[in-house]
Amino acid sequence: MGKIIVSEFMSLDGVIEAPETWHFPYLSDEMGAYSAAQINGSDAFLMGRVTYDNFAGFWPTQTHNEFGFADKLNNAPKFVVSTTLLKADWNHTTLINRNVVESITRLKQQVSGNIGITGSATLIQTLMQADLVDQYQLLIHPIVVGKGKRLFQEGIATLPLKLVETRTFPNGVVLLVHQPAREA
Repeated sequence: MGKIIVSEFMSLDGVIEAPETWHFPYLSDEMGAYSAAQINGSDAFLMGRVTYDNFAGFWPTQTHNEFGFADKLNNAPKFVVSTTLLKADWNHTTLINRNVVESITRLKQQVSGNIGITGSATLIQTLMQADLVDQYQLLIHPIVVGKGKRLFQEGIATLPLKLVETRTFPNGVVLLVHQPAREA
């Protein structure tokens, strides 16, 4: 059974929106290597429409980039969740446009490895509510952004988690890896 792995760049105040406006000053070789391992460790990718539009507008024109993201993203199976997108043209992409929770539950049964998801806050919040996320890999940046979409929005049901890994990068970014603390 596949595992859904959420991986996000996050500000200290919980913002994940528009990391291109605040993340790059913290980019380092160590973080690049970590991100490459995370992407290359995914067997498939799941994304919402906005993330899909951003990725599909950039990655198909890239090849053999520095960290190997392009080849992996362009060749791996991708699943985009959208009720407004009519078609998904990026190679190896399947559109999920109804019964999201049911469809992703089936997807987890069909994929034997990791299903990576980044960005896509609304989709992740839906998956959290349905208890479909298996791991959160959060790269907490030492910056307060002050506004923007947060991963953990007000109104989300209580979500007990257990910490399974921490790592501090020399630039002050802290990796926190959590899994749901599901009762056995």
